[in-house]
Amino acid sequence: MKTFSSEALRNVAFIGHGTTGKTSLVSAVLFNTKMINRLAKVDQGNTVTDFDEDEIEKKISIQAAVAYAHIDKYKINIIDTPGFANFVWEARVALRAVETGVMLVSATEGVEVQTEKIFERVAELNKPLIFIINKMTKELADFDNAYNSIVETFGKDAIAVQYPLGKGTDFTGIVDLIEMKAYKYGGDEKGDFEETEISGDIRDKCQSKREELIEKIAENDEQLMEKYFEEGDLSPEDITAGLKTGIVNRNIFPVLVTDALSNIGVNHLIDFIIKYTPSIIDTGEIAAVEGSVKPDKSAPFSGLVFKTISDPFTGKISLVKVISGVFKPDSSYFNSNKSAAERVGGLFFLQGKEQSSAGEVFPGDIVAVAKLKETQTGDTLTTKGNDIKFPKIVFPIPSISFAIEPKTREDENKISVAFQKICEEDPTVKSVRDPRTKELVISGNGQLHVELVVNKLKKKYGVDVEMKPPKVPYLETIKGNADVEMKHKKQTGGRGQYAHVLIKLEAMPRGSDFVFESTIFGGSIPKNYIPAVEKGIRESKDNGILAGYPVVDFKVNLYDGSYHDVDSSDMAFKIASSKAFKQAMQEAKPTILEPIMKVEVVTPEEYMGDINGNLSGRRGKIQGMETKGKNNIIRALVPMVEMLDFDPTLTSITGGRGSYFMEFIHYEEVPAHLQTKVIENAKKEGRIREEEE
Repeated sequence: MKTFSSEALRNVAFIGHGTTGKTSLVSAVLFNTKMINRLAKVDQGNTVTDFDEDEIEKKISIQAAVAYAHIDKYKINIIDTPGFANFVWEARVALRAVETGVMLVSATEGVEVQTEKIFERVAELNKPLIFIINKMTKELADFDNAYNSIVETFGKDAIAVQYPLGKGTDFTGIVDLIEMKAYKYGGDEKGDFEETEISGDIRDKCQSKREELIEKIAENDEQLMEKYFEEGDLSPEDITAGLKTGIVNRNIFPVLVTDALSNIGVNHLIDFIIKYTPSIIDTGEIAAVEGSVKPDKSAPFSGLVFKTISDPFTGKISLVKVISGVFKPDSSYFNSNKSAAERVGGLFFLQGKEQSSAGEVFPGDIVAVAKLKETQTGDTLTTKGNDIKFPKIVFPIPSISFAIEPKTREDENKISVAFQKICEEDPTVKSVRDPRTKELVISGNGQLHVELVVNKLKKKYGVDVEMKPPKVPYLETIKGNADVEMKHKKQTGGRGQYAHVLIKLEAMPRGSDFVFESTIFGGSIPKNYIPAVEKGIRESKDNGILAGYPVVDFKVNLYDGSYHDVDSSDMAFKIASSKAFKQAMQEAKPTILEPIMKVEVVTPEEYMGDINGNLSGRRGKIQGMETKGKNNIIRALVPMVEMLDFDPTLTSITGGRGSYFMEFIHYEEVPAHLQTKVIENAKKEGRIREEEE
């Protein structure tokens, strides 16, 4: 396959709320650039980037997928991302691999919940962003309303560079406000267009919007501002240079208009991406953990592994964004996170799930490599002796857990290998064996997320399991301090057991987890036994004394003790410290913590009162409310346990017109009157035994 220079590469992630048409727009771009021979559609289940069985069945994107388009000497790498809350982390990760975010907004709905969430992520990464108002042929499509919602939400840096010709079924093309020319599309899905007149009813509006655009371009450059004041306009060259600079510096968020399904405006979008979005060269040096890396092909190779795919034929596939140097096939590289050598065989590009062989790859390109042994998502690949590390990818903490039970012994035997592959592919999935209940617990970003993992277990790995009710990941902690002495002494003939420890247990601030320190002085306990003391406490803290949940936010100081020359051992000190910890917990005012979720509910105004009341009844603390277009947003903090059945309740209250977003925010103490219920449930689950109370 042809090799592209860094200057000719454009990397964009199509992002936005669910159902804004991202996958359809990717299909239109691929069709118009002759990468595919027909305009594929989500409803027909034949799109390039929604190829997973569950995606085709549910008609939504579940995972980020890579595609590419060739246009003359340019190549556009596109990452199509999910927009639904359970999977939106894929969009956040994809943004690490691109220079520009392309945010789709529905022409009927305007700015929605995930639009704002993803915009925040783009801002955190300091990436350029362009907006596209899509779905312009929908019956209630309204460019002006959607555009105003963008400006109201994100400010006046969002500025129109195009205006629609008509709306709804009358939407036929665009006005390019930069050139002040109108283009009418053929309407036969081919994407062909021709120049036409700007009709009188929108000419004044278009002229006004063009003046706003030119002023915006000029205000970001003193020389252009002076020229604009003197001449009342800017030359095409000044506009092009000023607009690109404004986009790269995040001073301008251009707003374009398309309808992906009827292929209107898509060719102009392609041209805009090539002409105005930056290559990796335009963005300057890339931040590393220490210092920065210049995206130069003559520099040592470095690349970020931003996604892992488990392919049924190829096996493990790692997607790499090349940052510097030249990535060559059949070469040896170094994983600087794992301090491990990796042998790279062939390199290939992904067009959805289809693979095409790649040769050498330059900075800015996105390429795939198979069967890396040690490398995981978020790792940095480089050359031996070149200690580059890019910042880690931070994944969301799972918000819901279910116990699962394999249906047969054969399923039990296969499940660990299947989960290993699933967790490599989706780092937000967690799988652990509960040490008390012996249940296998799977955690994810929502019920749909976990259900799809269970589907994947069956369809992809042949493992059939049953899901049990969701588990709430309670924790235990202490509110006070304790000072405990514990002597473990056992004599049964022959060598006995002896260990004597004195520990102080102290409460720590929330989020501190666990700190162990030894202030032993004078050799009262030999140094070689101190790791055993810490190990005994670490193992004991996994099962708290109230309800068997892990203990957090405490400090243990081993400050004194004694030993026996013959009878002392690692095991004896481990047992003594475990007993000491449990006794100290009893004395240090133990309590139970519960996860608190940040909840945002989007609802039509007529249901506000009912939803506010429902959230309050769930021990929710309302944090604020605001109006966004036709909907209202309620923000609240609610205990996770109270949100487990919220989905069907919201559907019932709003008749399916409401939606919500939920993410873990922090832990808080369970009210005293509810702790008894948590403890009783823990007994029923077998998490605690009567003799341990």
